Amino acid sequence: MQLPWLAPGDPLPDAASAWGESDPVPGLLAAGGGLDVASLLHAYANGIFPWFSEGQPILWWSPDPRMVLETAGFRLHRSLRKTLERFRATAGCEIRIDHRFETVIDACSQAPRIGQTGTWILPEMVRAYTDLHRAGHAHSVETWIDGELAGGLYCVAIGRAVFGESMFARRPDASKIALAALVSFCRRHGIAMIDCQQNTGHLASLGAHEVPRERFLSHVADARLQAGPAWRFEPVYWSELLPARLSFTT
Repeated sequence: MQLPWLAPGDPLPDAASAWGESDPVPGLLAAGGGLDVASLLHAYANGIFPWFSEGQPILWWSPDPRMVLETAGFRLHRSLRKTLERFRATAGCEIRIDHRFETVIDACSQAPRIGQTGTWILPEMVRAYTDLHRAGHAHSVETWIDGELAGGLYCVAIGRAVFGESMFARRPDASKIALAALVSFCRRHGIAMIDCQQNTGHLASLGAHEVPRERFLSHVADARLQAGPAWRFEPVYWSELLPARLSFTT
C-alpha cells in the first residue's frame, strides 16, 4: 500500500484511510504537507495529528483504536488525591493557563516520551504550535509553586474538542497536577473526552483507554462545533475532583 505524499497546501486524506494492522506502520496516514495553522486545524478537526522525528518528513497519523481519557473516568489514585489536596491548600501553589506557553512547549521538547530516545517536538513543531497558540487553539496548563513553573502540559482545542500533546515536570507530580487541573477544567465546561493519541501504561493507570477510531471521530465532529470555553483556571474547578472546601463565617 503506497503512502500518500502531500505538497504544502494539499488536503489530508480521510482518516479512515490510514494504514491498518496488516500494513507496515499501523495508523500512518500520509507524509509531507505543511505545519501552518490552517493545516493543523484541518488535521485535528478530522482526528489526525503530526508526529515525526529528526530527519523524517512530516508524518500524519490517525490510529485505530485511539487512546482517550474520558474525563468522567479519570482515575484519581489516593496518593495523587493527597497531593492535590496539599497543592490546593498551600499558599504559593496555583494553576495558570497560557501564562508561559512557549516555556512549556520548550520544556516538553526536552522531555522524551517514555520508551523513546530523543524528542519528537522538533524546532519546527515548536514554531507551529506556538503559532497555533497565538491563533487561540493551543493552550498550556501550568503548575506553579512559589513563583516558579514546576511542570505542565500543552494541548490543542477546537471548540470543545481537546487533544493532549505533551507534559513535563521539574518537581515530583507537577505534570500529574497539571493533568488533573485539565480534567477539572474540562469537567466544569462539559468537555467529555481528552485525546491521548498513543497508548501508554502511565495514561492507562489514570483511566485512559482505547476506543474505536470511528467513535473518536464522531466525538470530534460534534465537539469541534460547540462553543469553546474561556481558557482560564479558577480554584473552584478543583471541586470537580476534590470535595469542596468548607468555609465558616462568624
